[in-house]
Amino acid sequence: MKKQYETIDLKPLMMGPNALRMVKELTAKLNLRPGMRIMDLGCGQGITSLFLAEEYGVKVCAVDLWIPATENYRRFLQWGIDSQVIPIHADANALPFADGYFDAVVSVDSYHYFGREAGYLEEKLAPLVKPDGVIALAFPGLKQEMERPSPAMLLSWDEEAMKTIRSGQWWREHLSKAQNISVLEVSELACCDQAWRDWLACEENPYAQSDRPAMEAGAGKDMNLLAAVLKRK
Repeated sequence: MKKQYETIDLKPLMMGPNALRMVKELTAKLNLRPGMRIMDLGCGQGITSLFLAEEYGVKVCAVDLWIPATENYRRFLQWGIDSQVIPIHADANALPFADGYFDAVVSVDSYHYFGREAGYLEEKLAPLVKPDGVIALAFPGLKQEMERPSPAMLLSWDEEAMKTIRSGQWWREHLSKAQNISVLEVSELACCDQAWRDWLACEENPYAQSDRPAMEAGAGKDMNLLAAVLKRK
């Protein structure tokens, strides 16, 4: 019998490259077990939380700043996972959790917005994870670092937006500055091309359509999706 995440219409739930493809590939690198307590940081409209709950039997705190907790709670009720997934409206810079509360953090298509700040990982996120716990991230990036965005990229994203999109090497060096984590892996996601295609096919989403000019002009050859797996010391 298929799980709900395999059958629901994803298009109304997407807020960027297909997060379901990204979270599947990202969590295949982990050892998630039933009963673990997971923070889904930047959960959007909850598709990644649904996947985590159904696929791994974990308990999820679904945290997002842009989507109201009540809106996500209604979806979780509809999906029948409200006893397993708690919706929380919070800023990534002011997470309302105790130190050592989580077995793992999973963050898909959001960390690049706030995680570039100096000290964020070491001071604000890593302390919330148990020793030897995992922080697993997936987000848009570049295949190679660029001095400035290409003309194709600027058809859809301004230079300020492009500051959030960096190469895997940049992210490895940045994440390695945190003294309380070990960087286990920074790699490319194999689902990159298909995840972008899924997003651009959301004809009724104005944000997806605003991304199309850049990708149709060839920006995709420089764009990437990255995975980072970190371990709490």
